[in-house]
Amino acid sequence: MRRRTVLRRLALAGTGIGLATGATHGHPTPTGDGTAEPAAADTPTGGDPLGVLEMETVYEVVTSPDGHTAYVATGDGVALVDLVTPTSPRLIGRQTGLLAESDDGPIQRVQDLAVSGSRLLAAGPAHPADGAHGVVVFDVSDRQEPTRIAGLELDTRIHNGHFDGRYAYLTANNRDGNPLLVVDTETEQEVGEWSLLDAGDAWHDVPTSLWPLHDVWVQDDRAYLAYWDGGTWIVDVSDPTDISLVAKVRGRDPETLAAIEDPGTERSEPPGNDHFVTVDEGASLLGVGGESWDLGDDDSGGPSGIELYDISDPADAELLSTLDPPPTSDPSPGGILTTAHNFELTADRCYSAWYNGGVRVHDLTDPTAPELAFEWRDTESTSFWTAQRAAGCFVAGSTNASQGTEVQPGLYTFPDPQIRTPTPEGSGTDDAADGTSLGVGGPGFGVGSAVAAVGLAAWRARRRRD
Repeated sequence: MRRRTVLRRLALAGTGIGLATGATHGHPTPTGDGTAEPAAADTPTGGDPLGVLEMETVYEVVTSPDGHTAYVATGDGVALVDLVTPTSPRLIGRQTGLLAESDDGPIQRVQDLAVSGSRLLAAGPAHPADGAHGVVVFDVSDRQEPTRIAGLELDTRIHNGHFDGRYAYLTANNRDGNPLLVVDTETEQEVGEWSLLDAGDAWHDVPTSLWPLHDVWVQDDRAYLAYWDGGTWIVDVSDPTDISLVAKVRGRDPETLAAIEDPGTERSEPPGNDHFVTVDEGASLLGVGGESWDLGDDDSGGPSGIELYDISDPADAELLSTLDPPPTSDPSPGGILTTAHNFELTADRCYSAWYNGGVRVHDLTDPTAPELAFEWRDTESTSFWTAQRAAGCFVAGSTNASQGTEVQPGLYTFPDPQIRTPTPEGSGTDDAADGTSLGVGGPGFGVGSAVAAVGLAAWRARRRRD
């Protein structure tokens, strides 16, 4: 452990953040470590965290529909965390030994989770590992006693997946064509596949290392697929046994990719590297996050940011804006990572995680001109994997899985910033002279969708008038 990391942790301990695994603390004040490094790149910025629950391992974090529970992928399983009091996140319990009945033993590396209502999907392993490969579904309606209701072994690693309560949509990059694999968790059977090979034979000529299926998001019978340098695609999954192409949003053509002489460098630097995709509540705003680095000395590499697209017409997607990554003094794979990782689009906001670059919240009331509403980073002791809205706060998981600075894994809670949203015409309200009102994260967690609909609808109305 490096001396600066020790100093940082001692400084944080003095403000109320302790180091005992499972301990929680509230309202820490970020402090420096006496160095003269630029504040923009290497010291805490923005508002304070509300609380921290330190853990041994943290990967993906998802939240329950009511925002009161966080589910944390811990490699060996899942941890359930109580968020009812955001200043004191509390460990409820853990589920480990997933698929322990397998002849190969339990799943060894669970990195991804997905939640739908009262059901939680855990999948893995994400990378080569001993043990079983597959998925497990829990009924978490009683979060004190989750119940396993389904489990299926598969012949592929699963880096990421999505879940609609019945069907699991999984990345199956061990298989020919790096397909989207659909599993019916009620019958515990595979029911469908789709890959870029179904989009055209020319993809046979492209090294598959350039177009792994890195992530998938499913909403309203459509799956949004992040195919790395192969781009972002939308497919119709209304019938999971007969998946069909809707549109290609972005990405280079297979002929261009087939001509690349150095796939190793190409898949690590922009353009491309479509890493994570998601849509807002109305599935009309699409976010595509890139994950990239700089491998050379010509400053041609990353980090990448998050691009926002209007997909009201999927066949004619329009790039609206880009959320640029936080600054870094070393963008190499072993340096200070500030490239985009996972994020959420909801309630006219983007909650985003940037590894050592910290967490950010952007106001997307006008998605052509996003405004930074909140940011916080502590390069020395955090590396954030994801950010998710919760009730009265937003949460972010700091992971020790990435290269770069050494970190203490943990689940952080942050204040949900106030964001100005348009007042509906004719509503009779007059909260602000510019026709806006304050949208505030808090106990009214379910109000966010309605607020978001008003915000984006107002933006589109103004755009049509212009």
